[in-house]
Amino acid sequence: MRRPHDVPLSRQAIAVLKDIWSLSDHGELIFPSVRSNRKPLSENAFNSALRRMGYAKDEMTAHGFRSSGSTILNGRGFDPDVIEAVLAHQDENEVRRAYNRAKYWPERVKLMQAWADLLDEFRQLDKPVPLIAPGRRRARAAAGL
Repeated sequence: MRRPHDVPLSRQAIAVLKDIWSLSDHGELIFPSVRSNRKPLSENAFNSALRRMGYAKDEMTAHGFRSSGSTILNGRGFDPDVIEAVLAHQDENEVRRAYNRAKYWPERVKLMQAWADLLDEFRQLDKPVPLIAPGRRRARAAAGL
């Protein structure tokens, strides 16, 4: 969208970045493009990586992770406004967008940590992940939301 967007990082994300930092050239970007260390990897680079892992175009795309995250978090009862803020989506209602300038930062921090914890849980499962949890209130309460 070509506008600034701050993203709170979970403990897990910070740990991964610390591990990867030692492999980087300690430049401005941790994941630079192969063509220029001043430009970030493109969405196409991520899509190419997914294809090399065996995912077809109709199975998964880089942008599809955002859609999956939104679907799972909404289905588990997280605040839709906070989810939209995490995804850097602007409200389509011009009046609401003009008057609601909330950034939801504390809630976004909690949501991103809850998301990372949920992904850790998913990695330990040996069965498909339900999009909508039976105990939506428990998920929100556990995340402090």
